Amino acid sequence: MSTAAPLLFVLIWSTGFLVGRGVAAHADPFWFLAARFVCVASAFTAAALWARVAWPRGARRIGWHLLAGALMSGLYLGPSWWAMAQGLPAGIMSLIGALQPLFTALIAVAVLQKRLSGRTWAGLALGFGGVALVLLPRLQATDAGALSLPVVLVAAGSILALTVGSMVQKSPLATGDLRSASAVQNVGAVLVLAAMALVFGQPHWDNTPLLWGYLAFAVLVLSIGGATLLIWLMRHGEATRTTALLLAVPPLSALQAWLIFDETLSAVQLVGFVVAIAGVALARSR
Repeated sequence: MSTAAPLLFVLIWSTGFLVGRGVAAHADPFWFLAARFVCVASAFTAAALWARVAWPRGARRIGWHLLAGALMSGLYLGPSWWAMAQGLPAGIMSLIGALQPLFTALIAVAVLQKRLSGRTWAGLALGFGGVALVLLPRLQATDAGALSLPVVLVAAGSILALTVGSMVQKSPLATGDLRSASAVQNVGAVLVLAAMALVFGQPHWDNTPLLWGYLAFAVLVLSIGGATLLIWLMRHGEATRTTALLLAVPPLSALQAWLIFDETLSAVQLVGFVVAIAGVALARSR
């Protein structure tokens, strides 16, 4: 499990932007996300009740779970999808998302008083450089002057929310059975996303089979599969080493876009892919 889980997590997580790209033409992103996490919360609730596992008790413990879900899913996905809907290119969003391991390392050092090895810092820098090479063609095609600073700040804030939410998973108050804990956490996500849908959303849902397929994939694979793996990895590993895996997500997403959407994949992107993977391996090595 310790070997397979990181590989499976990266593979699943890398499909997230592809789903977001596909959903955009069929439904309002906020209402789609709210529906997604209602389904996820319901699924975990049913699983916890069927298995008769213990539920989080006490206001503080429940509050931590709600906070983790609100940060990891609600305040991460909602603002990041909103930023892309406002014109932020997916390549820029991917590059901003690759800052999460750095955010995690800085929080670990500045707040948690942890010491990270030079190898870890070098791996993070190498991985981020590889991500930049993979996204270089998209970055060159983007007019930096046309980017709205508030939109970029919202996107960066969404990654910071994911970072803090992931680290909350290591709090003793956020422990417990994954099924019941995930049920409560996804309620936190629903509360945030439902509020965003009511304020910013538009009543757009074309009800096509493709849209329902996207919803099923997002619920079963991205949330129940990918998010649960991330929580498991955070609970069983060191935060910086776990989030270093996210540096491999943009290169793998670019590779999938080449296979599925016939996007171009240049030599410099292939070099960036290798560099990013090498950085992840270096940052995760002991």
